[in-house]
Amino acid sequence: MHPIAHFKTITAHRHLVCRYCFRLGLYAQGLRHDLSKYSPTEFWRGAKYYQGDRSPNDAERLETGTSIAWLHHKGRNRHHFEYWIDYVRTPDGFGYGGHKMPLKYVAEMFCDRIAASRIYLGDQYTNDAPYHYFMQSRDLILIHRETGDELEKMLTVLKDEGEDAAFRYVRKRLKEAK
Repeated sequence: MHPIAHFKTITAHRHLVCRYCFRLGLYAQGLRHDLSKYSPTEFWRGAKYYQGDRSPNDAERLETGTSIAWLHHKGRNRHHFEYWIDYVRTPDGFGYGGHKMPLKYVAEMFCDRIAASRIYLGDQYTNDAPYHYFMQSRDLILIHRETGDELEKMLTVLKDEGEDAAFRYVRKRLKEAK
């Protein structure tokens, strides 16, 4: 059990996302970001499976076959594309798929991915890390095509032009969506 180390990690991550959301004018989202990680369901599993360099949910999955903490988390946090998975119309009727996310949650997901990469990679972080992490699983996940394209564009600007340019781009997209 590593409750203190886990608390420090999730708090550092949350503060970083909050700072990024504030840069985008998403004040309420920044303040609410990942509060469920402090709930007993998520916190104590995170402390038990704490690794320091990646999500404790991965270790919980390896040991038990699923992550109760992740199931709890994704069902309460709209900045995860998994929150938006439900039945969708298909040519054959209905099936599971991703619904299009509102842009403000895609923007928060962008902030979340940068912060997670910074926290877990530490000094190894580069602006292309969040892009590569997303692209390695893009074709395997149930994300709405437009949501995935929007996130990919945000991460591409981060990778190619840097953090300031990426935040200018996301602010512009949020303004256009109003």
